[in-house]
Amino acid sequence: MKRPVIIIDFGGQHSRVIARKIRELKIWSVILPGSSTLDKIEAHNPQALVLVDGPGRGELPLGLLDKGWPVLGIGRDMHKVGKVMNPELINTQQGEMQLKDFLQRTCGIQSNWSMADYIEDTVATVRQQIGEERVICGLSGGVDSAVAATLVHRAVGDQLTCFFVDHGLLRKGEVEEVMTAFSGRGIKIMQIDARQRFLSRLQGVTEPEAKRKIIGDQFIREFETAARELGDAKFLVQGTVYPDVIESGGVGVETIKSHHNVGGLPADLEFELCEPVRDLFKDEVREVGTRLGLPDEIVWRQPFPGPGLGIRVLGEITEERLAIVREADAIIRAEIAAAGLDREVWQYFATLPGVRSVGVTGDNRTYQELVAVRAVTSIDAMTADWARLPWEVLERISQRIVNEVDHVNRVVYDITSKPPGTIEWE
Repeated sequence: MKRPVIIIDFGGQHSRVIARKIRELKIWSVILPGSSTLDKIEAHNPQALVLVDGPGRGELPLGLLDKGWPVLGIGRDMHKVGKVMNPELINTQQGEMQLKDFLQRTCGIQSNWSMADYIEDTVATVRQQIGEERVICGLSGGVDSAVAATLVHRAVGDQLTCFFVDHGLLRKGEVEEVMTAFSGRGIKIMQIDARQRFLSRLQGVTEPEAKRKIIGDQFIREFETAARELGDAKFLVQGTVYPDVIESGGVGVETIKSHHNVGGLPADLEFELCEPVRDLFKDEVREVGTRLGLPDEIVWRQPFPGPGLGIRVLGEITEERLAIVREADAIIRAEIAAAGLDREVWQYFATLPGVRSVGVTGDNRTYQELVAVRAVTSIDAMTADWARLPWEVLERISQRIVNEVDHVNRVVYDITSKPPGTIEWE
């Protein structure tokens, strides 16, 4: 990997935006937490440093400013570090020009990094990490795990075996779609039916973080069992991406929610992790997938959280409530695709909040479930805005859900952006 620009994040709000803007200049960037030691920073052999002020900033590592690296401080209280930029300019043309001027003119850094470089370097790194060992991958069918698996397969070939875990929390038709999509691609994939094991552990559990941790733990238990049957794989491939790390508190910030593949991993994990897309944002993962030759139905597959419908059924998870949200979700996906909006809207799905309301069917009073529809636009899932779906699309979605899904008599549309909300409700 080419020498990076290191962004040192002290818990502010701008580090990931800056990282993306630097990469758009064809310069590789890496974010490290403000708690990083000088040795850890130096190990990356940085071309320059960008220090992003925030509430977590304490003392800078001793000797940091004596190394001769060009330093840009983002924040009003960074005047002692070198060149300083006002954080309010980050998303302006003036701010972009200042950042470009610092990197290219002040630091003399060439714009010579590309996703092709990332693929080449990552394949080499994975090959060195895994060596001759066996490796398994939890393949969900989403683009993150698909790209991760494809990169590892390119590196070590048949040393990789993928497992598709049917945990009973999948969308309608997902098992068949995933197995069909990956058949014939030369990657070994095995299906595991773990529905009863997951649902029994989740019985009676209502707290969101508890659900995520149970699901993450059970995933690992399934992989450990499968690995023993294969002959003790040493490595586990995960499609962890950078927003997962950020939201799980992995870059020196407060945990927003534990992702099952980051904050939800058990302490006694038997595998070493291999995470080839950990430093990428979602749109970058898609670019890598296209470059690797993955088909559009995988690259542009609707994002789906690792815990699946387990965090879209708020409160207790039951077979009946899963069936409701599964059918409602299928209707939403079908109608958005029929309207030609499936490439424009980042993510769209149904949530079952656990709210009942009075309704009327014929001349009879009903007291049934409410379904919330969520659709957002985004670039990398770090921020998102609610999608302005056409009224006629929302009308068709609402009419179909209340007419076709049992036990539902009301539909609402979530118009909350991220922040202050998150994309998922749990």
